[in-house]
Amino acid sequence: MPSDSPALPRIAYLTGLYPLVSLTFIEREIAALRALGAEIHTVSVRETTESQHSGPEGRAAAASTHYLLREAKNPLKLLTAQLRLFKNPSRYFQALRMAWRLRNPGLKSVIYQIIYFLEATLMADFVDLQNIGHIHSHFATNGTMVALLTKELTGVPYSFTLHGPVDLFEPEGLKLGPKAENAAFVAVISHFARSQLMLFADRAHWKRFRIIHCGVDPARYADAPALPEDATGCRLLFVGRFDPEKGVHVLFEALDTLMPTHAGLTLTMVGDGQDRPELEAAAARFGDRIHFTGYLDQAGVAQALAEHDVLVLPSFSEGLPVILMEALASARPVVTTQVAGVGELVQHGETGLIAPPGDVHTLRRHLETLIKDSSLRARMGAAGPAVVISDFNVAQEAAELAKLIAGKLGENPHHTDTDST
Repeated sequence: MPSDSPALPRIAYLTGLYPLVSLTFIEREIAALRALGAEIHTVSVRETTESQHSGPEGRAAAASTHYLLREAKNPLKLLTAQLRLFKNPSRYFQALRMAWRLRNPGLKSVIYQIIYFLEATLMADFVDLQNIGHIHSHFATNGTMVALLTKELTGVPYSFTLHGPVDLFEPEGLKLGPKAENAAFVAVISHFARSQLMLFADRAHWKRFRIIHCGVDPARYADAPALPEDATGCRLLFVGRFDPEKGVHVLFEALDTLMPTHAGLTLTMVGDGQDRPELEAAAARFGDRIHFTGYLDQAGVAQALAEHDVLVLPSFSEGLPVILMEALASARPVVTTQVAGVGELVQHGETGLIAPPGDVHTLRRHLETLIKDSSLRARMGAAGPAVVISDFNVAQEAAELAKLIAGKLGENPHHTDTDST
């Protein structure tokens, strides 16, 4: 471990579903923590399939991840965990009472809480066997409930990263307040996310809500060529899940008038998801000027960014999209929407242009501004890397997260004060 890094306990990284091609930012965060000397064991509630992995990195992550539901399917392992934990009946029933207290109305919630409790007993068994000293969960959903109950069973502290939007859709149903109040700290990805968490937790706990950005490795994108100031044509790029929340139909509507008037305009769609058949059918009206690639691994996304002029992300709902960080690190301007923490990353008029979500007219106008002005694209693109290096560098963010795990809470929402404990 580097001499200036805090001493860290063994850490269990817990998620509901891992690894996933859409969660490569977690893979990067874990790699950065390991580079600091942290010993990390990845744990997922459910298993993923090979098609959901992000190339070699994802396959390697899957091979080393411990899966709770796989363990739960073995009655002997489940029984063994209960017997081992029942040696401390007070903790066992304390956790069971907590699971009951945090239920929502209805039989379905009772069943889910029983499932979470049983998953927590398996997690607790893993924590004991691996001598885990801290649990960190990504997202405030089922994984964090398991982490909370595991703390009740073992006394091992937990923390979690709050992203949004899913974490914030049903905060009361997710028991967001109790999860935050029982955590050693909560890493929130933006000031916006922190403010939303503050609505559902007692003010006494606010100081433990710390801003830790998801980050990227700027060096991965440093070789992207600078955009020319006198280019003809414009190559747009979209990267993301093909889900309704990404607003792709709004983008297509904007292109209905832009494609006929700009002969060199193209769009590459990187990703996959439930809406792909519908989107491919809708894109047919543009002929071969819209191209679908499917999912690409991290290297493939970096290459795609290097080969395009503008990233467009017209989402209705986001947390703080990592693809925007990747675009800025690649010296590519972005056209995106003012949702959640996006304005904390993209500086309107400097590194990109921001439209209200769902506003096809403003989105079209912003796209046309950059389509027609290659020198503006180049200037905006050139301003992006400095933003990422300053505030969204995964090594820097992981170092701040390591301080929190080591108990150095500090005073500032972002980043921590290295002299405080």
